Amino acid sequence: MVWVPLRTTRTDHRAPLCTNRCTNMSLEWLMDWSWSLDGLRDFIATGIQSFRDCDATALAAVACLLVLFVWYCYHVGREQPRAYATVNALMQSAEANGVQNGYVYCHSPECVRCTHHDGLNQKLYHNLQEYAKRYSWSGMGRIHKGIREQGRYLNSRPSIQKPEVFFLPDLPTMPYFSRDAQKHDVELLERNFQTILCEFETLYKAFSNCSLPQGWKMNSTPSGEWFTFYLVNQGMCVPRNCRRCPRTYRLLGSLRTCIGNNVFGNACISVLSPGTVIAEHYGPTNIRIRCHLGLKTPSNCELVVGGEPQCWAEGRCLLFDDSFLHTAFHEGPPEEGPRVVFMVDLWHPNVAAAERQALDFIFAPGR
Repeated sequence: MVWVPLRTTRTDHRAPLCTNRCTNMSLEWLMDWSWSLDGLRDFIATGIQSFRDCDATALAAVACLLVLFVWYCYHVGREQPRAYATVNALMQSAEANGVQNGYVYCHSPECVRCTHHDGLNQKLYHNLQEYAKRYSWSGMGRIHKGIREQGRYLNSRPSIQKPEVFFLPDLPTMPYFSRDAQKHDVELLERNFQTILCEFETLYKAFSNCSLPQGWKMNSTPSGEWFTFYLVNQGMCVPRNCRRCPRTYRLLGSLRTCIGNNVFGNACISVLSPGTVIAEHYGPTNIRIRCHLGLKTPSNCELVVGGEPQCWAEGRCLLFDDSFLHTAFHEGPPEEGPRVVFMVDLWHPNVAAAERQALDFIFAPGR
């Protein structure tokens, strides 16, 4: 048997050529690297000489800047991520006796303003993201900005206006609004003044039989008695009460700007007995304006919003921003009876339609 190493011979002929190429490439690479090292050395030497040529003042300034930069990096590195609990901390500042900001908070677990919510801002941001995925981010700039910077906005607000739950930035702020702010709804309510008054008088007759009839709620006050009869309570219809005021409830459906689908929307009859004072307090948000239609307005009754007093008038609407510090009192004589208003929450006129839809989603009852 004869073995003829043809393939091996062919490979051996090519080997010197390959070796020469590798050697040449290595030499060229080493020469380039040597040149690069020389350039780097020259660059460093030039920089050192430049520093030597500088005077002591310039060197001290550079050193200070470096120290500040190192401190900033250390501070940012050890800082906790931006907490979304700044609003939560504001809402949790109640003392054991329930006094907060100089007035008494309720302890109802259903109250959106008074209940302590852990991680409120994370929840709001999650709801906003969910809304944007379903619909669009278009028009969500102010809401996104408001949720992201809630703590800064609320803490930097003047004490005269401090919404307790949510502040929407860049809305015009004023304690009272003109009737033209929501002209259609104001005129509709005033045209139906007698209808609402008649249904209230039927309800109020029950007070002669018991101290607190079914459907009415007694609120905490420093003095006197404050009763409310809710048709819509924090975005939730109260069916039993609505059946007792059917025409008033149907009227709510005709209002164009009534907040009926989120926790900031309420509609109720509010009654102050003579001698009652409602302690100063803030509302939960600035995205709404509160409308009071006067049903019974005795003398010496006032609403004070942001330090500005106003009086109710029967058959007339009074619009105000309840995120301002406000109070109400009835100092009229007992024989004149209670002060009664029909209260309904309307959208702030500068909240756009897309924002209203998103806020209804984010603050939907039970979400």
